[in-house]
Amino acid sequence: MVRFLRGLVLALTLTMIAGVVIIIALIVIRFREVRQSPDLPASIALPQGAEAIAFTQAPDWYAVVTKDDRILIYDRRSGALRQTVTLEASGE
Repeated sequence: MVRFLRGLVLALTLTMIAGVVIIIALIVIRFREVRQSPDLPASIALPQGAEAIAFTQAPDWYAVVTKDDRILIYDRRSGALRQTVTLEASGE
């Protein structure tokens, strides 16, 4: 009976070790696939005096939020300024 239990414990240990190794391998493979660098513009020409505080992008445009509460939306292909949105202060 003790031999049988020892065999079960050994089988469980080997199964758990194999499971942990497989999970680690899958995580490594998955992160390697996801870790592609985003398609960022080489440079962005901001208007005079504008200081960027945030950046976001979409397939055909990217936007820069400036310190003076403006959102500058640029065309991804040409890099030209497409639209400027001025944020209004909330009435808080």
